[in-house]
Amino acid sequence: MKNQSFWRKLGDFAMGKGFYIVLFLCVATIGISGYYLLQTVVKGTRPAEPAGGGASVTIPDQSAGRPSIPVPGPDEDPPAVSPRPQAEPNPAPAAQPDDPEPVKDTAPEPDTRESGKTVSKVFTWPVQGTVLRDYSVEVLSLDPTMGDWRTHGGLDIAAAQGVKVLSISAGTVEQVYTDAMMGATVVVDHGGGLKSWYCNLAEDVTVQAGDKVDIGSELGAVGSSAIAEVGVESHVHLETTLDGRPVDPRDYLK
Repeated sequence: MKNQSFWRKLGDFAMGKGFYIVLFLCVATIGISGYYLLQTVVKGTRPAEPAGGGASVTIPDQSAGRPSIPVPGPDEDPPAVSPRPQAEPNPAPAAQPDDPEPVKDTAPEPDTRESGKTVSKVFTWPVQGTVLRDYSVEVLSLDPTMGDWRTHGGLDIAAAQGVKVLSISAGTVEQVYTDAMMGATVVVDHGGGLKSWYCNLAEDVTVQAGDKVDIGSELGAVGSSAIAEVGVESHVHLETTLDGRPVDPRDYLK
């Protein structure tokens, strides 16, 4: 009975004044706990020290590298200051004389004509006959003697042996010799770089080196001395050169 009375009294107390006491204690506990929690958070948000520690910058003395300027005393004259050099003005361009007038060359022109040489513009055939083999240095032609195709630097003009061979134009006999392949040969210089060659002549030619000849002058006779052309019927082999280069004799024989 006593136990029931105690619990009943306790319950009455809890429902009465005791309820407010317990509520006050709870509120106080919550307030104290919140205060300590707030202090802990505030302390945790303080800025931390930098990892490298505090850095300091030292500004050097600006006057350390400058030369010292002496300060004159009260009885000394101040140092002389050299004046700044003045820029020289641009010199005026020197007057140029006018171009001189061209001087006319009054010296006479040199005579370029070759002495002792006759430049002829009249030509004739060395013999009257048919052309057996024509001039051909760019296209190969059949060689009747060798039986192959090769160039031919002159004209083979048919003529019987013993027929007179004439100079195609006036000039000077330059050479008379016997070639191993083309036989007895006479070379006439007509001037102006033009020369004529007469091959396959008889051995007894009628001129010699240095002789002056006119157009149609006799040089020798048709022979059979050219071993390189024995396969061709009786003829005279005529070549012409201009400044040392072969040219077609037909360019002069009209």
